[in-house]
Amino acid sequence: MQTLHEVIQRPKGNDEMRPEQTTSVQEILRIKEVADRFRQNVATVIVGRADIVDLCFAALLCEGHILMEDVPGVGKTSLARAIARSVRGSFRRIQCTPDLLPSDVTGIHFFNQKTGEFEFRPGPVVANIVLVDEINRATPRTQACFLECMQERQVTADLETITLPRPFMLIATQNPIELEGTFTLPEAQLDRFLLKVPMGYPTADEEIALLHRFQDARPLEVMESIVTTSELSELQAACRRVYVDDSVRGYLTSVCRATREDSSLRLGASPRATLALQQTCQALAAMNGRDFVLPDDVKRLAVYVLAHRILLETSALVHGLGANEAIERILSTVPVPVD
Repeated sequence: MQTLHEVIQRPKGNDEMRPEQTTSVQEILRIKEVADRFRQNVATVIVGRADIVDLCFAALLCEGHILMEDVPGVGKTSLARAIARSVRGSFRRIQCTPDLLPSDVTGIHFFNQKTGEFEFRPGPVVANIVLVDEINRATPRTQACFLECMQERQVTADLETITLPRPFMLIATQNPIELEGTFTLPEAQLDRFLLKVPMGYPTADEEIALLHRFQDARPLEVMESIVTTSELSELQAACRRVYVDDSVRGYLTSVCRATREDSSLRLGASPRATLALQQTCQALAAMNGRDFVLPDDVKRLAVYVLAHRILLETSALVHGLGANEAIERILSTVPVPVD
């Protein structure tokens, strides 16, 4: 077992500059332990893609939402269900279709003939973990009903506002290949997703391991939870106290502001994106056994946090520049703090 000195290596000379309310050594060790167990648990279902699994757990620690976009059959829904199974909370799945109504998501008021009163029947979005499968198949009207859920953690039905259970996390999947019968997500909704993660195809060895694993077993059905919702809430609070030095915070801000000044972009990252990048960096640092954020955390996460929030100019698209490449180019130009 690692010692505290091996797990947490604080940068020299910063201790006297830190605020009193920072994450304790025990909290960091607990976050790292749960992160390791989460990786092992999800690995029973998802072969490979340890980097994507880490991103998903970081989103859990931030109570953020995830958008998984990739071609069909690469494990998007399986990964989403594995995340939900790992948390001992309520789970619901919403299968999006063009005829899905907002009331099918949020819930309805119905007249109870036994009591003679109207009662609220909550929809599937009232849960701790919600899987929204093929979200781009829902109409814009239905997509809009997720905005309040994702930002305010509440739903409004008629004149009644219902608070969603905490923690609340929405995991959405979409298929970028099929365009018929789909509706592009608006920028306002994309900005509410903490991360956008691709799955990608497995390697040859991973695909062979996948065949062996699922030949006569269904590991998803026997998965066990590794953390309760109350424990997860405590870990989330601890992550928000991970130390961020002013130099790192300045670097993080400069990266986000550079997206608004880049000539190849017509829409840069919002202040919400800046907050999301800092929170995700805090979570990643704690998962790696650190109670402080490094510039390397910013560089590792910037593409996943920022790329889906920007829009490219037509001239950039014509020259083959993608959103990921645009963020990578900005990272290469913004000076990295060395002290």
